[in-house]
Amino acid sequence: MTATLHSDGKTESAAEDQSPTGKGGKNAALPRKGRPLLQFGHWWWVLPGLVLVAFIHYAATAAGGFFAFTNWTGIGSFTFVGFDNFADIFADPTKIGAVGNTLFLAFGSVILTNVAGLILALALNRGLKSRYILRTLFFMPVVLSPLAVAYIWKFIFEFNGPLNALLGTLGFAEYQKAWLADPNWSIWAVLIVIVWQNTGFTMVIYIAGLASVPVEIEEAAAIDGASLFQRFWYITLPSIRSAVAIATTLGLVNGLRIFDQVMALTGGGPAGATETLATEVYKQTFSLGNFGYGAALALILTVIILIFAVMQQKLTAERPEKGR
Repeated sequence: MTATLHSDGKTESAAEDQSPTGKGGKNAALPRKGRPLLQFGHWWWVLPGLVLVAFIHYAATAAGGFFAFTNWTGIGSFTFVGFDNFADIFADPTKIGAVGNTLFLAFGSVILTNVAGLILALALNRGLKSRYILRTLFFMPVVLSPLAVAYIWKFIFEFNGPLNALLGTLGFAEYQKAWLADPNWSIWAVLIVIVWQNTGFTMVIYIAGLASVPVEIEEAAAIDGASLFQRFWYITLPSIRSAVAIATTLGLVNGLRIFDQVMALTGGGPAGATETLATEVYKQTFSLGNFGYGAALALILTVIILIFAVMQQKLTAERPEKGR
């Protein structure tokens, strides 16, 4: 900016005023207010997704809950029968046994997968050079199809399969048996398959939780003389409470609605020894055509999942410290 000196001592600007309100600078100095590319509402962009979820999921669930009180066969008309379907379910010992098997597989898989997953996560957390390769190997069963995994294990459990061959080689031929055809052992075989496939998923959850545990606190506790178990119980475990809640919730929900592995391994047999509520829903609805009865079973399964999920969240929820 230059100025010219006049005889009266005043100066005159030789350039245009560049102030925000001056000539030529009014629009140049003030940045143009940004405008959204799409000048529409924000919340209703999710309406298509909400409509799909509402009609496909919630509306279908509500319709299934309604048909649970009817005798509909899936085709034609139906009659409202009230609670007759539920009375028949609780009066049938096979259905009570299916509830017991469902709870056994759910809680057994939750306990075993969480214990095994936490142990693997602690072992592969840090300090091991090959931990990334081992993590991948342990996680691989998770991405496999449950049906494919079940058929592989079905071959292993056959009487002429690798498991009995190994027992014979080790000198335990008296323990050889048709594992999936034995009513006492078939449910345990199904549990082994479920735990084997889902442990890697739980391990990943705990590895993510362990990443948030400060190393300095553990080192300070070790210097103060805390044992390995004390550091785990008083430092590590409280720090990964959220990871425990996630792993147990997902494991419990998936365990209560287990279906693929049971159908592929045993089909609910032998003699209903591995029958679950999910397999009973499938058989009653699609095999026998008792849509109303199957809907009642599905509604009972839904209520059980909801109850245990809420209870589990209450038990694992973080409690506020006193005085806050």
